[in-house]
Amino acid sequence: MSYHIGVISGDGIGPEVVAEAKKVLNKVADKYGHEFEYEDILMGGCSIDATGEPLTDAAIAQAMASDAVLMGSIGGNTQTSPWYQLPADKRPEAGLLKLRKALNLFANMRPAFLYNELREACPLRDSVIGDGFDMVIMRELTGGLYFGERSTEEVDGVLMATDTLTYSEPEIRRIAIKAFEIARKRCKKVTSVDKANVLDSSRLWRGMVEEVAADYPDVSYEHMLVDNCAMQLVRNPGQFDVILTENMFGDILSDEASMVTGSLGMLASASMNDTKFGLYEPSGGSAPDIAGKGIANPIATILSAALMLRFSFDLDEEALAVEKAVQKFLEDGYRTIDIMPRDSKDAANVKQVGTKEAGDLICERI
Repeated sequence: MSYHIGVISGDGIGPEVVAEAKKVLNKVADKYGHEFEYEDILMGGCSIDATGEPLTDAAIAQAMASDAVLMGSIGGNTQTSPWYQLPADKRPEAGLLKLRKALNLFANMRPAFLYNELREACPLRDSVIGDGFDMVIMRELTGGLYFGERSTEEVDGVLMATDTLTYSEPEIRRIAIKAFEIARKRCKKVTSVDKANVLDSSRLWRGMVEEVAADYPDVSYEHMLVDNCAMQLVRNPGQFDVILTENMFGDILSDEASMVTGSLGMLASASMNDTKFGLYEPSGGSAPDIAGKGIANPIATILSAALMLRFSFDLDEEALAVEKAVQKFLEDGYRTIDIMPRDSKDAANVKQVGTKEAGDLICERI
């Protein structure tokens, strides 16, 4: 089979980790008889430097013409980069928001899985970790505060800023369906997170989730307030299967869930629409402080490529081969610097490797 993949290498460590994901995809292509054709797409700071815009209409057209898009991270140091002296709608992250909207990528899926080999890297106590955890956060991605009307104006000599949180029934229904469909293939449990004790948007959210749940009698569900969920993620993460929530809550909770696995460098992400198309990217940022040093962890981007194989291309066997190769890489005692054991005694039993070597070693295990 032949597939056309748009590639947004992005900024910071983005090009480094994307190169390793492409290396792994090429190994999959050789082993299973596929052909992956790549097309570079500019977005983020590199696009600002080249075109003056974080995302051009031509770049959107390139993405739309792709079977899927593989992305690194975008942006830079918000304190020193000249990109952040620009108006908000001209900064790198504005390109990502624009792309999500243009491609109707309303569903963001972030798996958060604790590898047994990385238990020591988890900041939680062993008594909390228990038998480990394996959850997915389904975040609504194109509505809510990030896309609502906003303004800053002076009223009676005082500056006032307003951000509007808006959700419609169809927006909530479609992300809820995605969550229940994924839960049906996992442990059949959905935890819908909101702030229904305060927000009208959350009360609508809760009502729509209950309507969707009626169509999935084989999937159990519960409602949980967002502040309680934030606490439960560090108190008992093993209780969760699929967490369903709106845009801003999902942004915060998914980073929290990522960190209890030990490192953002391990967590993949997929943003999907109603078709097989998806945008696949690591959960972490562009880490400009380590860009070019060859020490970035490429595993999150490699696992994102595995999600692309599974959800956009229906190549389940190939996706599993990549995931097993990552598992074997860890079992064999290899670590990038971000997941090295904190205890020097444990560190003696593993070998630290750089970005390119990690990609090579994972390829060898496919």
